[in-house]
Amino acid sequence: MKSLTLLMSLLLSSVAFGSTVAIIDSGTDMLHKEIHPQAWFNPVDSSINDRDEDRNGYQDDVHGWNFAESNNKVIDYSYLGRLNDDTRKFFEIQERMMRGTASDEDVDWLKAKVSDQDFIKNLQVYGNFMHGTHVAGISAKLAPEAKILAVKLIPTEVKLPFTITKNQVENGLGMFLLKQGLGALAKQQMKLMVEIGAYVDGHAVDVANGSFGTGYAQAEMIVGALAKTILRRDPTEEETKELCLHFLNTLIKEGLHFVNEAQNTLFVFAAGNDGANNDQYPTSPANIDAPNVITVAATMDRNDLAPFSNYGANRVHVAAPGVGIESAVPGNNYLKVSGTSQAAPYVAGVAAAIKDANPELSPVEIKKIIMKSVDYRGFLKDKVATSGLINSKRAVMTAELTTKMPLAEALRQARGRVGDVESEKSEMGPSQYVPGMILPMPSMFK
Repeated sequence: MKSLTLLMSLLLSSVAFGSTVAIIDSGTDMLHKEIHPQAWFNPVDSSINDRDEDRNGYQDDVHGWNFAESNNKVIDYSYLGRLNDDTRKFFEIQERMMRGTASDEDVDWLKAKVSDQDFIKNLQVYGNFMHGTHVAGISAKLAPEAKILAVKLIPTEVKLPFTITKNQVENGLGMFLLKQGLGALAKQQMKLMVEIGAYVDGHAVDVANGSFGTGYAQAEMIVGALAKTILRRDPTEEETKELCLHFLNTLIKEGLHFVNEAQNTLFVFAAGNDGANNDQYPTSPANIDAPNVITVAATMDRNDLAPFSNYGANRVHVAAPGVGIESAVPGNNYLKVSGTSQAAPYVAGVAAAIKDANPELSPVEIKKIIMKSVDYRGFLKDKVATSGLINSKRAVMTAELTTKMPLAEALRQARGRVGDVESEKSEMGPSQYVPGMILPMPSMFK
């Protein structure tokens, strides 16, 4: 398999087109008019003919692969038609509340919708369906020469891989088995991620965006559900914290194998939408610590950290706009959505544009350019490692200059030539944000 991977990489590197960006997500509409012109096409296994021409084990992976259902259908079009006026209105009011410009009528409407279980269920289904397309559209716009490769990761259902007997609980094995079970669940899911890492490497992907994840809040739900099965009671607060940290730290530890499978790829991860400090409450895969990983927080325009955004002076590297971001959604539609899911592909798109400006740059060098070319902002001090917002023009100019001079000098000259991006002036009031009103990032765990 390694020799085939090397062969594929050599074949792909000889094909003359821009960088490749893998969107590891919930599915991507490759026929959308904003994405189709930049859709990645497999240069070897290039047609649907029930044959695996590139012999990588993924038959007819023309635009990418669906790891959730083990096929080449990178989106399920049966969900088309679910975007309606209420869904649009929900996201519009959500943004207005964060900006403090929502009317009392707006707030009352949204609160009523949040308490409507059928609406929330449909919103979550649609949110999952459109998510990967929205993310892909953001990256494609920022890197017009790049090609978009779709990797569908988010499954419809995840079944727990173990059972427990009443006798085991009564013999005091509950906590031990619960820890073992959580560890097994984490390792099982990361096995799939390692497979995706190898797939990404085999197709010589330059940048991979991961706007998915599991944070402390999601871990609490998983632990709570399993504890009722295993302990036959609700866990204590102390037990919950111990189990959540064990689960998340196992995910992060195993996640190193995932990014190590593709060391020539820069992985861009969303920090999370829990408003939490990732230095204290780990989030996976955002907290994976590797040279080829960069993690992104979200800002409201370029004026403030978004109220939902995770942060971390050590574990989150940079910030990018993530409130009211308009992008593609399936069926040639468009929608404004907010989240660190929208900030990460902004950075992934810039990373791809950097690679296109100088194809010789390594993932570590691209990461350094992004981090060293930011606009410094006081509101990001102690929130992200760079204390800064990404400056796309300065970053790309730095990459262009590296074709003529060392990286350090290119960074110095680019900072002198390209000024900070001016903050947009928009109508703002006291924030009406309600914690939890941003949909969580798609997770492998349901």
